[in-house]
Amino acid sequence: MRIMLSCLLALLLVAGQVVAEEKKQTELKTDEQKLSYALGLDLGAYFKSLNENIDLDVLHQGVVDSYKGNTPLLSGEEAAAIQQKYAQKQQEERLKQTVEMISKNQKAAEDFLAENGKKEGVTTTASGLQYKVLTSAEGPKPKAEDTVKVHYSGKLLDGTEFDSSVARGEPAVFPLNQVIPGWTEALQLMKEGAKYQLVIPPALAYGDRGPLAGQVLIFDVELLGVASGEQAK
Repeated sequence: MRIMLSCLLALLLVAGQVVAEEKKQTELKTDEQKLSYALGLDLGAYFKSLNENIDLDVLHQGVVDSYKGNTPLLSGEEAAAIQQKYAQKQQEERLKQTVEMISKNQKAAEDFLAENGKKEGVTTTASGLQYKVLTSAEGPKPKAEDTVKVHYSGKLLDGTEFDSSVARGEPAVFPLNQVIPGWTEALQLMKEGAKYQLVIPPALAYGDRGPLAGQVLIFDVELLGVASGEQAK
């Protein structure tokens, strides 16, 4: 964050002008004024994004002191310490929000899986994977070390489509042992030509990692081919 602030202040120096909030201009005549104002908009948006109560008068004083070379009210060590304290606070808040989000997602996942498992045609495996046969077939089944060619679309519980080879217009080809565990297990149950709906619990998807942490993933998957390496393409 300190580097970002330093860069912003450096840009203000290049612009050659600092405009205080209480002295806003109603007309920007020169390129220098326009650049200064544009940089000010970016600076204001950045501080607003921090979601903190920023004292604009004190902020302005800090910018002016840095710009003019005045004796700062905080030493470099003090400024670094307060920014480090703020960064730690933000990190703790993000971690708290992430934990809450995962907990909420996992509760929704548990409720959904419990109800979905009761539906006609849905099979639940020992691992917790759920699947429903949409189209059966009599082709070969892949093994974990095989490469498969599939068409699929993936959605979240709220219906949001987060990934789709169908939408891209091109089947996906990948080694079956290099995808999420739910896919590795489910595709080995399918025969070439079959189409299944897969309901993958968080533990067999992304667990507590990444933007899909704690989420149930619902896929419609069509197994188009089973081979090794280039043969599946």
